[in-house]
Amino acid sequence: MNIKYDKTDPLSIEAYGKKMVGKTFLDIIQESSEPYETKQELITSYGNKKRKGGLGNLIEEVYFGYKANSDQSADFLEAGVELKASPYEYVGKGKVKDVRAGERLVVTMIDYQNPMEDDYFKSHVHEKINKMLLVYYLRNRNLPSNLDYPIDYVKLYSPTQADLKIIQDDYKKINDKIKLGKAHELSESDTIYLSACTKGSTAAKSWVPQYYNPEVKAKKRAYSLKQGFMTQVLKNYLVKDIDTYEPIIKNPAELNEQTFEDIVQNRIHQHNGKTDEALCVEFDRVYNNDKSLWADLALRMLGIKSNKAEEFVKANIVVKAVRINENNKIVESSSLPSMPLIELVDEEWEESKLYKYFEETKFLLVVFKKVGDRYVLKGSQFWNMPESKLNTVVKDGWEQIRKVVKEGIVFTPSQQSNGIVIKNNLPKKGANEVIHLRPHTSKSYYVFEDGTTHGSGNINNSEVLPDGRRMTKQSFWINNSFLYSVLEEHLKNE
Repeated sequence: MNIKYDKTDPLSIEAYGKKMVGKTFLDIIQESSEPYETKQELITSYGNKKRKGGLGNLIEEVYFGYKANSDQSADFLEAGVELKASPYEYVGKGKVKDVRAGERLVVTMIDYQNPMEDDYFKSHVHEKINKMLLVYYLRNRNLPSNLDYPIDYVKLYSPTQADLKIIQDDYKKINDKIKLGKAHELSESDTIYLSACTKGSTAAKSWVPQYYNPEVKAKKRAYSLKQGFMTQVLKNYLVKDIDTYEPIIKNPAELNEQTFEDIVQNRIHQHNGKTDEALCVEFDRVYNNDKSLWADLALRMLGIKSNKAEEFVKANIVVKAVRINENNKIVESSSLPSMPLIELVDEEWEESKLYKYFEETKFLLVVFKKVGDRYVLKGSQFWNMPESKLNTVVKDGWEQIRKVVKEGIVFTPSQQSNGIVIKNNLPKKGANEVIHLRPHTSKSYYVFEDGTTHGSGNINNSEVLPDGRRMTKQSFWINNSFLYSVLEEHLKNE
């Protein structure tokens, strides 16, 4: 193959890469100089949807003309450029659709079996992400072949000053945990932008010894940039006409003195001792009993006037307002996004929506304590579900619920003073330390086997079950007692 770019020049590599825009992966094969028979072999090979990284390999080998490999150095070594091909997709219903990255961006494998490189700027991670040629293709699962996916965006990208500082802090946090011999406790939700994502299945071959803790094996993981982070890169640097969110860090120099987490907590903590009503006056927010009030106040304290902070979206950080009553109990359990029960039946644990949610989500818990008829701000903490709980207690609760759904939920009408109430045999709150399942809506709706209905709502307030019946929409909730147990002591004390 005749090389049509200067492999030592990033701009030449980008210019040649941009010629792919508007073409499909099939076009790249068909327009190559390979003989017909070889093209047919390439179509069969790269068109195999089970081939991991196949489309990226196609760009490397067929278009750019170099052999794909797992080398930890940058793909275009002389130019210091790493090639990353990744899908994007449109989400939403009707005419209102949003664009998002189709997945996290895997950077390079984490090597547990050798000493860690402390200096980020000498690491393979920096070498890989310092200058990336991003190739985004539209993943449309309705097309007959993945080779029909169109390549829409190609651009050189380097992290901004603020993002790079957060990535450096993330790299240190991951490596510090590994050096403590705790690689087996790593979670994607430990960090902000750069995460340690799982690689491989739960099979024994995906577990490897740790250099810093030879007695305990750890699951294979890779340094990766989170899906939310890559979505914002896609929006800000490639699509460009998509609305973006307000940043918490407006001056990157702030990150030279403190970590992102410290900045967030310090901004909130300077308001400790103020009532929710006083905070509403200070931040020009209507005081009411809307459940969004306390989370809204948290964002206002961070300088965010809308309901989305750019860094939180990129890092998949969820703000949870925690209200503690006079009896030192959290007022209510905390709901998670709706996860259809019918999908639960065919899920395996590590591919389940619940596992992925906890594995990838970090929470900012903002704590208010009831004093008289108002709530007083106590402070905040970052928290994520530890792997030790996720793969034991949470998994057990998920499996109990899944078993009942698979075998068929039993509905039992019960006459109460306020009318007929439909009870079921799903595990109750006390069955698991961490999670339980309960309605996601205040309006009930059931459809029985014979087609009869019951409830105060309508079909939109229900979800379909595997056997065709319908019940009120359910969701997982974090038990309020468990949430209280993970709070730092200074947030619980008077």
